[in-house]
Amino acid sequence: MQSMHTGSYNGEPATVQMLHSYAAEQGYVPDLSAHRFHHEIYLSDPRRTAEEKLRTVIRLPVRPV
Repeated sequence: MQSMHTGSYNGEPATVQMLHSYAAEQGYVPDLSAHRFHHEIYLSDPRRTAEEKLRTVIRLPVRPV
């Protein structure tokens, strides 16, 4: 699963939690292990972009329950 997070990096945990909740609603659980993590893909340069306009793709590996 993935989601676009817009705004400060400090707000990313709320987006990750939203992904966890949505996965549970759809019958999935996070598939995290020592070798599988969630990923953050930064699309904006924080040196040139206003904090409220920063964009990050957050990906969470999941598996069916």
